[in-house]
Amino acid sequence: MSVKGGSSVIKSSLIDPDGGALVDLVVPESERVSKKAEAELMPKVRLSKVDLEWVHIISEGWANPLRGFMREDEYLQSLHFNCLKLKDGTIVNMSLPIVLAIDDKDKEAIGSAPDVGLIGPNGDLVSILRSVQIYKHNKEERIARTWGTTAPGLPYVEEVITPAGNWLIGGDLEVLEPIKYNDGLDHYRLSPRELRKEFDKRQADAVFAFQLRNPVHNGHALLMNDTRKRLLEMGYKNPILLLHPLGGFVKADDVPLDVRMEQHSKVLEDGVLDPETTIVAIFPSPMHYAGPTEVQWHAKARINAGANFYIVGRDPAGMGHPTEKRDLYDPDHGKKVLSMAPGLEKLNILPFKVAAYDTQEKKMAFFDPSRAKDFLFISGTKMRTYARTGENPPDGFMCPGGWNVLVKYYESLQSEETSQQPAVLST
Repeated sequence: MSVKGGSSVIKSSLIDPDGGALVDLVVPESERVSKKAEAELMPKVRLSKVDLEWVHIISEGWANPLRGFMREDEYLQSLHFNCLKLKDGTIVNMSLPIVLAIDDKDKEAIGSAPDVGLIGPNGDLVSILRSVQIYKHNKEERIARTWGTTAPGLPYVEEVITPAGNWLIGGDLEVLEPIKYNDGLDHYRLSPRELRKEFDKRQADAVFAFQLRNPVHNGHALLMNDTRKRLLEMGYKNPILLLHPLGGFVKADDVPLDVRMEQHSKVLEDGVLDPETTIVAIFPSPMHYAGPTEVQWHAKARINAGANFYIVGRDPAGMGHPTEKRDLYDPDHGKKVLSMAPGLEKLNILPFKVAAYDTQEKKMAFFDPSRAKDFLFISGTKMRTYARTGENPPDGFMCPGGWNVLVKYYESLQSEETSQQPAVLST
């Protein structure tokens, strides 16, 4: 959409969803009783917690135009090309396979049945999978192509792929009810359709998304506020920030979602980010920690939610190597890959230099190599150490309200660990 002349109508099609209209795979309320009765008669597959998160993702259109778990042709395109070719020849980005694994027992029970009922972790019927196709799950190939390594200790691999079955089942989803988690955070889980409505309501003429899985420190805020300033300088009148923390599976030492959401709300309360121009919502995807491969998924999903700008910093979706003392990925490759990735051409990528703590100015600032000795890099590990030990980070690193949330969380962890230690009897 052009902003020249000031006469453009502001609407949610700042950027069109991949493949056209947003899919909505939740069955209309009037059909739910009959669909559930039908599903009861089908062979069943039980979903894990992470599988359910993927049902949620697909059902709301985050993976548009995907309409279900991938069949083999979609899986191979995703795995080998990081994109899908649609019937009209359009290329859409799809860097992560979105698949459902089953074991030999499930495969035998399904037999030649065309449709399967999917049962959630709590035993409820969640969805129907129509016109199913079952094909081999070559785990080693999937892991090697997604992560670029088969080194032991990759969190998503250990938790999700290794224990999964040796078959994949693809098909079209019909979700029997909207996916809810009943954890007090569902009001933050806005679908792509709901987010687009909110952008309309706020009369956004640009939407810039920031993906994170950590607490927000003032360096993050610097990136976000500076992005808004840059967009205003480019001629946009009302750029809106989508602060969009990841809400699905994360590794064990990451800060839990409820703590992060409380911390984010304090950041807005303390005025570090402007509530008028910021929307905080949860992105329900699981986290792979697959670096440049995964960051494409993060960007693609935000296209479907209506964001036309995407902020990318150092080592997006990266982590330390699981067995060696080094980064798993080159920290600059994420932003380079995003700027070249097929299917992401319509998204404006905003790469940023690194923010660090400026010991002279006593605040977070963009790193200046000419006076490198003045900058202190406070990693997530270092931040967690501060919070655990009760030591405060330097003034200006994080707003006090947000920091207090983290300190309380780590204090509760320590008291939990203490209470679980077995009593030692002295003789």
